[in-house]
Amino acid sequence: MEGSKVATVILIFTIFFTVVSSIDDKCAACNAVAEELQWGISKEKPRNHLDMRHRLDSQGQRRGKLIDYRVSELRVVELLDGLCDKMQDYTLSKIDSDRPVWIKVRDWDNLTIDKQEARAYSKDISTYCGRLLEETEDEIAELIKKGSLGVGDVSKVLCQDLSKHCSKTSASDEENGSNGGSDGEL
Repeated sequence: MEGSKVATVILIFTIFFTVVSSIDDKCAACNAVAEELQWGISKEKPRNHLDMRHRLDSQGQRRGKLIDYRVSELRVVELLDGLCDKMQDYTLSKIDSDRPVWIKVRDWDNLTIDKQEARAYSKDISTYCGRLLEETEDEIAELIKKGSLGVGDVSKVLCQDLSKHCSKTSASDEENGSNGGSDGEL
């Protein structure tokens, strides 16, 4: 009985440690998540205001609110919901250097690297994305509603300012040509 409790505790600790340490370069992973969110923002189609005027008063006039879509909770939900599922299209790969980079995979059948290992990395970054959004979701939602996330700002805001997974020097290195690695595709 006592031995099974110890084994269970060791197993739980091992699983927790593996999940926590599965992403070695949190800055590169954060930049990949930020790039996917940036892509979602840039691909948004213009939407009409949300008409919440469903009630009629005694004169037959519609009552309620007309909400601008750009500042609505619906927009935030549509941008962030499913973001981590999209991260399952990413994997860790070495391209032209020894430094591993996060790449978006277009066709898993044409991968030149070990597919099982690539799928494991895709689950790792998806899990990382979930933890990252859990930590920063309220702040990101407010910034999206305010319109404070401009083109190209998502990575800086998410990875440097909010999560602190990237230092200011690593971000300036990325701007000078050594990007976070998520631009590559397979």
